[in-house]
Amino acid sequence: MQRRDFLKLSAALGVATTVPWWDQALAAERPILPIPALLKPDEAGVIKLNVQQGQIQWRQTPTRTWGYNGNMLGPTLRARQGQQLTIQVHNQLAETTTVHWHGLEIPGTADGGPQATIATGQQWQAKFTIEQPAATCWYHPHTHGKTGHQVAMGLAGLFILDDEESLRLPLPNRWGIDDIPVVMQDKRLNANDQLDYQLDVLSASVGWFGDMMLTNGVEYPGHTAPRGWLRLRLLNGCNARSLTVAASDGRALYVIGSDGGLLAEPVALTRLDLLPGERFEVMVDLRNGKSFDLVSLPVQQMGMTLAPFDVLLPILKIQPSLIEGKGLLPDTLANLPPLPDLKGVTTRTLTLSMDPELDHQGMQALMDRYGHEAMAGMSMPDNGHDKMANMDMQGMDHGAMDMGESDMQHSTMAGMSDDKKPLDLSNGNKINGKAFAMGSPMFDVKQGQTERWVISGEGDMMLHPFHIHGTRFRILRENGQQVAPHRAGWKDIVRVEGGRSEVLVKFDHPAPKERAYMAHCHVLEHEDTGMMLSFTVKP
Repeated sequence: MQRRDFLKLSAALGVATTVPWWDQALAAERPILPIPALLKPDEAGVIKLNVQQGQIQWRQTPTRTWGYNGNMLGPTLRARQGQQLTIQVHNQLAETTTVHWHGLEIPGTADGGPQATIATGQQWQAKFTIEQPAATCWYHPHTHGKTGHQVAMGLAGLFILDDEESLRLPLPNRWGIDDIPVVMQDKRLNANDQLDYQLDVLSASVGWFGDMMLTNGVEYPGHTAPRGWLRLRLLNGCNARSLTVAASDGRALYVIGSDGGLLAEPVALTRLDLLPGERFEVMVDLRNGKSFDLVSLPVQQMGMTLAPFDVLLPILKIQPSLIEGKGLLPDTLANLPPLPDLKGVTTRTLTLSMDPELDHQGMQALMDRYGHEAMAGMSMPDNGHDKMANMDMQGMDHGAMDMGESDMQHSTMAGMSDDKKPLDLSNGNKINGKAFAMGSPMFDVKQGQTERWVISGEGDMMLHPFHIHGTRFRILRENGQQVAPHRAGWKDIVRVEGGRSEVLVKFDHPAPKERAYMAHCHVLEHEDTGMMLSFTVKP
């Protein structure tokens, strides 16, 4: 999209430009946005990571956290296409962990899935060559049953890939100055100022969510940038919360890249949705010299519209300096190949579902703890709150609430026998009727062969950001709708929410049974309670 089209786009889309409640605080000094250090491979191609304990003081008492090479989060790893890497990970925690290189197209033996465990005091080594184009990826634990907890404790970091073509573009490239990471995460603390994480029926059904917003580990920091074009590498690092970001003054966010790399051309938006695990590269024009906030807008997702996320929430203050910027926004970015002919392409269908009893208990727990306000993610008529107040929760589920009593998609309590088995939380979520089973791949894919995967959330109204290891894919349809232009490039997460999404995948590296690839929901608590499968890739 040409920059001259932005005025028409702004008029069509619009975003509230009224300065919100924090206007009086804009002039106050903000904490400085922490910039993770760049960690590049040494002359031998080696990168070393320590998984360790730390602490951060957000409130009165220091909070225990985990990080890579530090108290929380981790350094930004950076490598170039063609480089051979050896990453050595030393686990200094008191429990087993893993490290998954999210977004990298590498063999299953190096992918860092739940089979690649690193016991306390032990070291794991991953060797691979960067073959894919430039992209903003990330790394995080993938420990089966504990991924949500370990990410909540602070384990995450960016992994940036460069190639010759991307480095030739006139994009801002001064790390921490006009090219900055923006890792967004919500957290929740208990009365002792410690991270309040539980994997229970509530989090297993809707995910773990917090009441504190962090940007690079800090609440509402500020960043001073040159007066020119600013490049933001956005990561939704939340366990379960989807985010919608915008500029407080309505200025354009020019999307230049998605999960798997640069787009063909910039796409101008005034609001940008990010699912858990998604990354977008965005350019912002600071040439007018006016400061603004990057804000989080309320989203319609169950449990996620509670205070302070029920209103516009500032997440990063950006202040242009008097120094002139150097980068530019090109009209064209990368070569995006056309979609191939789908004739004769193998099709697989993956159906996502939740145990009806988990569904029932989770919705009841959400109502009991937070009341009607937590149910904002449901499709309700205007009198939805009255309907909720009068509804008999016994025997109802969120799918039935959305579709009406005449078209229930889930079992009700009345339809269950009295001798039903007790709820097994570890098997509460499923794909194709089965919860994840370590060491039992669901199918085999032929290496180098294109396939069409249909991921269905029909009958399950929960949000499922679906991630596939070992590949970048192109979205054909997303939740039954045509693909938005900024989501039509290379991706590794697709939205599934009560509908069907179709993606075109190809795996160029092998993944044997003992190191099979994963495909799963990136609501981490859904993944931890069974909504994951493994598959092999063979020549």
